[in-house]
Amino acid sequence: MELHMHSHRWEQRMPDWTVAAVSGFAAGAVLMVLELLWATIIMGDSPWATSHMVAAIVMGRDVLQSTDFSVSVVVAALVTHYVLGIVLTLILAAIIVPFHLDSSIGMVMLTGAVFGLAVYLFNFFGMVHFFSWFAEMRGFTTMLAHIIFGIVAAAMYWKLEQTHK
Repeated sequence: MELHMHSHRWEQRMPDWTVAAVSGFAAGAVLMVLELLWATIIMGDSPWATSHMVAAIVMGRDVLQSTDFSVSVVVAALVTHYVLGIVLTLILAAIIVPFHLDSSIGMVMLTGAVFGLAVYLFNFFGMVHFFSWFAEMRGFTTMLAHIIFGIVAAAMYWKLEQTHK
């Protein structure tokens, strides 16, 4: 009896970085809108409070002295948010593709949800040591918004990658 060892060729794919960047941009926009809505509707805060917190990452703590509308604060917050969304989705694509977690929409969305939860935990329990003002945003709604970010980023990547081939 002859034993045959079958070597299964594992197709090594690379992420589509352009698709990942576009998906991150879109998912970042969804997260910003959710944060804006939840801050104003649920928390009763100024619609610009979150923008000031995000802008403070690059502009410094002095931005936190006010929650009034400021073009420079909103621009800094938008740029920061979009860059982070894109970078995070590039990382997500680098996880999804080599492990073939994009085999189905359900699998990719689950992966995105877990990734979004990990991003929430990293941001609000790890990075909060450097940006302490984010501690007040810890909670279910912020966690849910990050899970939605991960799902949107993963699902958009999955769909756009299929149409981009």
